[in-house]
Amino acid sequence: MNRQILRLAIPNIITNISIPLLGIVDLHLMGHLSSEVYIGAVALGTVIFNFVYWGFAFLRMSMSGMVAQSYGAVDGTESAALLSRGLFIAILGSLLLLIAQWPLIHGALWLMNGSEDVKSLASVYFYIRVWSAPATIGQMVFFGWFLGMQNASIPMTISIIVNIVNIACSFVFVKVFGMALEGVAVASVIAHYLGISLCFFFLWKRYPHYFKTLTFKGLLKLKAYGNFLKVSSDIFIRTLCVIAVFTFFTSVSARMGNDVLAANSILIQFLFLFSYFLDGFAYAAEAIIGRIVGSRNRSNLPKAVRRLFLWGGGFALLFSLSYLFFDHQILGFMTNQSLTIKAADDYYIWVLFIPLASFATFIWDGIYIGATASKAMRNTMLISAIAFYFIPFFALYYWFGNHALWLSMILFMLSRGVLQTAIAKKVVFNRV
Repeated sequence: MNRQILRLAIPNIITNISIPLLGIVDLHLMGHLSSEVYIGAVALGTVIFNFVYWGFAFLRMSMSGMVAQSYGAVDGTESAALLSRGLFIAILGSLLLLIAQWPLIHGALWLMNGSEDVKSLASVYFYIRVWSAPATIGQMVFFGWFLGMQNASIPMTISIIVNIVNIACSFVFVKVFGMALEGVAVASVIAHYLGISLCFFFLWKRYPHYFKTLTFKGLLKLKAYGNFLKVSSDIFIRTLCVIAVFTFFTSVSARMGNDVLAANSILIQFLFLFSYFLDGFAYAAEAIIGRIVGSRNRSNLPKAVRRLFLWGGGFALLFSLSYLFFDHQILGFMTNQSLTIKAADDYYIWVLFIPLASFATFIWDGIYIGATASKAMRNTMLISAIAFYFIPFFALYYWFGNHALWLSMILFMLSRGVLQTAIAKKVVFNRV
């Protein structure tokens, strides 16, 4: 079982870890310009895209769990049909996003706090990067499908190529051509269209039979969307809660001033870095648990869950120790702005608790997705967001300020894992 987990987890870790590293590189480039306003602008722009793209993350999650189950049931026809449906929804969603880009950016900036300089630069960043939407959303569908097919090496290969190109273009545009914030946005657009092209190439190369089934005729069977949309709608609501939490986090940070916004934008990268790393095991859980459920192999389910948690807990401890001993090195890489580093030092203590408080929910998320226990996943997220994030924040903010914001984030992550553990026997282990 450990070998199966690592075979899927390691490529996914490499795939995922490149995402926060890209964000760190962008912060590095902006953090070494003339003002902290650039960091804040990229932070606000990134939050808006998180809102948009996390909103479409249900496509990847639904795809991986359902395809893994069809793979376990040896139903190749259904696996191919799921890819067609996912890409069709991705095309419709991205077109809607491009049409609605003006009200989306203005509405988002109206809701969020920040100086006029930060908002102005964030809108420039948005109007450029939004054109990568069709490629980015389509990539989500492909990555979920490849993972469901028990293939994590193709997404890894694509991600490595895409992020190397993205980082290289960002450095060239910013350092050589002096494009500042516009440079990292243009780099993102170029890289993601390369990524979706590679997805189709690998589908044609590795799965030629499935490539030939991508026809519009199958897309017109509306009844076939029923189960896919049911699972997707639960995951969509769950994802909206995540978006609300992190959007609120950045909005409140902006309200406290540019220094706190910049500090929190850097510190939250520690959470993203750990989450993207541990999501490698969560993605492995999606594929493995989905295959076990699809094949109706009851005996392997508890064993797989135990091994996944052993890996997750071990890496949580390792990350907390790394954050403890290498704090100044990491902060110094992200920015040379002394006021930003000083503000980050004031709240750094919360970073140390992130891995230990959150690893259980990342592992459970993968298990729940693989078992398509989407309703339970949605409900635990709603409870955690309301009862353990927003209520504690509003109760404590007057006295503790930014510390209350970080405490609420820790409680939010911890409570999700506790709630998912409490109901796992009923909604996961009884699925087989």
